[in-house]
Amino acid sequence: MWLRLVLVAIVLSFQSVQPASTPTSESLRGLAFVSPSTIWVSGTHGTYLRSTDGGKHWTVAQVPGAEALDFRDVEAISSDEVYLLSAGPGDQSRIYKTSDGGKHWTLQFTNADPNGFYDCMAFWDADHGIVLGDPVEGRFELLVTADGGEHWDQAPAQSRPPAAPGEGAFAASGSCIAVQGSSNAWFATGGGLARVFRSTDQGKSWSAAETPIVHGPSSTGIFSIAFRNARDGIIAGGDYQHPDADGVNLAVTDDGGATWKPVPIHPQYYFSAATYLDPKRDDVLVVGSSHLLQLDLGKMKMIYSQPINMNAVASTQTGEAIAVGAKGEILRWVPAEKR
Repeated sequence: MWLRLVLVAIVLSFQSVQPASTPTSESLRGLAFVSPSTIWVSGTHGTYLRSTDGGKHWTVAQVPGAEALDFRDVEAISSDEVYLLSAGPGDQSRIYKTSDGGKHWTLQFTNADPNGFYDCMAFWDADHGIVLGDPVEGRFELLVTADGGEHWDQAPAQSRPPAAPGEGAFAASGSCIAVQGSSNAWFATGGGLARVFRSTDQGKSWSAAETPIVHGPSSTGIFSIAFRNARDGIIAGGDYQHPDADGVNLAVTDDGGATWKPVPIHPQYYFSAATYLDPKRDDVLVVGSSHLLQLDLGKMKMIYSQPINMNAVASTQTGEAIAVGAKGEILRWVPAEKR
């Protein structure tokens, strides 16, 4: 499989898919670039990984006391300042922070509500961050901080948008929420409806937009959202129980999320994560349990397709990217000019 991946990439000549060897067999879902050289990854059993050479080599460790947790999201403010979000019911949803590159970790938040389940998080800057959780008593859960996580406060009820019956969020890749600039935020949903909620005031108020992404059953909807600026964004999803089912699993916006149009490229698959390779271009990578695709959204064409199971993907915003998956699998995506 790996040999076939590399050979296909070389034939296409404009990128290289390079498998990375990691000293872990944990399932990996959280992924964050600090720079083209420093990368953080998170996964099951309290596991996190760090690379300081662009993903060629990795160190792996566990957060003490978190061995039973599943870290679905990692957010890196700098090489040393990093947050981990574990997802799960009740007190399995927690937030940890390190300020010294993982030498010490502080437990900042533990969910006390047995009905709560937190899915993903994002930061505008070193102080201001937001966490999204599944609906409780009919409203989405939102945690906010304005002091680097010293305090995590539940947003007031009027700031937490109501959910439709059966609507929720997905913790598949830590990318169900996205932020941009100093105040823009978007989060994506699935199940009963597949909607995108947008805020322009750091989560104090929200507007909702329906999307064409497949929805209805609890296994369907939007799993990932990414923006390359305040206007242009992509949502990715589908049905994780039927990963090869073609349909409207990708959609884009050019008006900041007010409206969404299906991507007319087929076949499509179930996708758990999406990322822009460059904020100045329309090239994106999308991954899921069935396929990895590179798309040119400007020309609405597929550039590259490979059947492979990956959970999450993130880019350096300079054309390079990392994808992570089950059993410690990591792929490096390197443009030809940087090989």
